[in-house]
Amino acid sequence: MYGAELIEALRRIRPDTEFFGAGGESMRRAGCEIIVDAKDLSVVGITEILGHLPKIWGLFHKLIAAADRQTPDVAIVIDSPAFNWRVAREMKKRGVPVAYYVAPQFWAWRQGRVRLLRKYVDKALVIFPFEQEFYRARGVNATFVGHPLAFIKRPEITRNAFAAQYSLDSSKPWITLMPGSRRKEVRMNLPTMLQAAAQLGSNEVLIPVAPTLEESWLKQQIGRYPVYMVPDARGALIHSRAGIIASGTATVEAALMKTPFVMVYRVSKLTYLLGKPRIKVPYFAMVNLIAGEEVVPELVQDEFTTKNVAERTREIMGDGPVRERMVNKLAKVKEMLIAGSLPQDSAPGQPSTEGSTPPERAAKEILALQHS
Repeated sequence: MYGAELIEALRRIRPDTEFFGAGGESMRRAGCEIIVDAKDLSVVGITEILGHLPKIWGLFHKLIAAADRQTPDVAIVIDSPAFNWRVAREMKKRGVPVAYYVAPQFWAWRQGRVRLLRKYVDKALVIFPFEQEFYRARGVNATFVGHPLAFIKRPEITRNAFAAQYSLDSSKPWITLMPGSRRKEVRMNLPTMLQAAAQLGSNEVLIPVAPTLEESWLKQQIGRYPVYMVPDARGALIHSRAGIIASGTATVEAALMKTPFVMVYRVSKLTYLLGKPRIKVPYFAMVNLIAGEEVVPELVQDEFTTKNVAERTREIMGDGPVRERMVNKLAKVKEMLIAGSLPQDSAPGQPSTEGSTPPERAAKEILALQHS
């Protein structure tokens, strides 16, 4: 999604620009030649990735071989640091300038890996204001461009129209489940989410289908539970009474839709054991990190039980102080994210970003890098 927005922004400035690389359907529709499908790289976790290494290694070499054939003027890597710092290293060896859009959250864990950005990346384009200071203090050429989701529009479709389109009962409360965009995440998160939703009584349960998942596969994971699969995540969120959402970008989307939700997440026990000591921040949910306090409950690993999820979701579904506080806090998080991403004068010596969106600012920085 971020890649597609960036491609469109670059094309508005330089219509003749051509793109190839690793991505999904959104990037393909935006005009990118897909060498490696993002679905084939959708693995999460320290131990979980081991069984996929041979396949990922092959895809990595396929991408680098394509770069050797097509000789790009600039390389843009987006998120996914385990894969992308290696791509950045290979491009740097070949003298190709490298921009990192949505730079890794090394401030949250494994801070020592900042050296990789310093060594292999010419420009880090960060999406939270505090990241610019963090990376610049460690010798990385970082520029804050704003969060790509900050200015997304609320869906215009009415609740009744949404219900009619997907055969939902508009008289019942709706709960949206977002278990993640990778198969392993779904397997780890979805069963408990479904069990909790079933305990909450007579509600319509919606699951937006992530573009990295096949609908037929997701249907198998849902099994006997009465669930409506929909393609429109934001439409589902805005018309739902509450959400149960796996940690990730979806939590920011829910906050921007001002939908109360419970954040959940689970990885393998070994991954959690290895990863937890490295975490340097007090919260898992990006919403809570932005606010600097617990706005939404975080049920992670052993706390992520059917009972806990059902209880915390029930608290925010009913009218009362708990729901009212969360709705108000989510509105403030949205204001903070938008305010932090509004156009502002850039640092001395940098091109002005006034009047542009985050992807457009990123595009300008990338084009400036290409000609520097």
